[in-house]
Amino acid sequence: MKDFAEKRSAFYSGIENYWADLYGEEYSLYDLYDITKEEVHRIRESTNRIGHIFYKTAQLLRTVDDETLLMLGFPRETLSYARMRSLSVESVIARLDLVKAGETFKCMEINSDTPTFIKELHQVNGLVCEAFDRYNPNKGFEKQLAFAVEKAVIESLEYLGDDLIAPHVAFTAHGDNVEDAKTALYLQSLLPLPSAFVPLDQLQIIRHIGLYDGEGNRIHVLYRQTFPVENFIEDEDEDGNPIGLWLLELIEQKKLAVINPPSAFLLQSKAVQAIIWGLHEERSPFFTEEEQGWIGEHFLPTYLEPDRFLQGRTKYVMKPAFGREGDTVKIFDGDGTIAVEDSHNSYAHYLPVYQEYAELPTAKFRTEKGEREGSYMFGSFLVGGKAGAIGIRIGSPITDNLSYFLPVGITKSE
Repeated sequence: MKDFAEKRSAFYSGIENYWADLYGEEYSLYDLYDITKEEVHRIRESTNRIGHIFYKTAQLLRTVDDETLLMLGFPRETLSYARMRSLSVESVIARLDLVKAGETFKCMEINSDTPTFIKELHQVNGLVCEAFDRYNPNKGFEKQLAFAVEKAVIESLEYLGDDLIAPHVAFTAHGDNVEDAKTALYLQSLLPLPSAFVPLDQLQIIRHIGLYDGEGNRIHVLYRQTFPVENFIEDEDEDGNPIGLWLLELIEQKKLAVINPPSAFLLQSKAVQAIIWGLHEERSPFFTEEEQGWIGEHFLPTYLEPDRFLQGRTKYVMKPAFGREGDTVKIFDGDGTIAVEDSHNSYAHYLPVYQEYAELPTAKFRTEKGEREGSYMFGSFLVGGKAGAIGIRIGSPITDNLSYFLPVGITKSE
């Protein structure tokens, strides 16, 4: 195992600005999951269909009353923000979590607002494929990503409507969070326009005037890939000023543009899937017959109460409307007893959403500590509204922040 650990270390140490280990543990596996061209095609077809359903639903959500959005778990302070439409796409970079189900794929959730797993799939996956002599299923998608980032920044500047001589574009993240900061730096490296990286703690807000960096330069476009809206609305400065809410005001006053855009947050609540499933069960004319078929094939029954699952004694999952990395997720048996639960409970104050349990398939993989077996799901990106890079997170039955990144490759015999 020593030789394997040395090989892995030598390989990953050659990738600039990358976090092969997280929380003092192995994260990026020096291994590869073999996938067929047909599977790749089915994942991307599923992704495009699911994305279409979510983005069409966003059009409906912008028209509903405040009480409906509150029922879906959106904080009251975000309601007008969530309805804003600033770009031609609902989300610039979104990621679906998919589980293989027979010959198709089911959507467990969408992270439309602040997805991670970006550098891993768009850059690192290809390097691992080279090392293992496999075709990279994500080849060419880094260009798709770069184009989407550039287009979003240009559209954001146009949306502000100012004749800006020297627009200031800033990428931000928690500077002391390695994954978040280096994800932001990676996205910044793809933009062929002048920009800067400004850690979150250096951002300064002057209410009703603008957002500024640590040197006093006004920021026009803020790229906040890993800075969730539901978190920053609670931010206060040392004097108790609600600077998070002031930031929302600047955006609503068109004195600042943000990426991902406000419309991405509109889809972030997992309760949106309950709306989609409800419209499907009602056979609502909002969706065409073809779209109804896609929902039945790719979505899981999702509700705001567990009654349907308890009546049918069906295994189900409870997850917070806003939450990440498996935190606060619980898996229940059909009689309502907890089968598995995450050890963290950080998002318990958010609306609970109940979804039919979909068992994750398992696969073996190599680590520095030996061969292991884990449950896996696919991360599949929607970039600029279209299917993009794919990859695997593998680990426990509840995918959490200790799950591994397992690269995927196509065998060259195909």
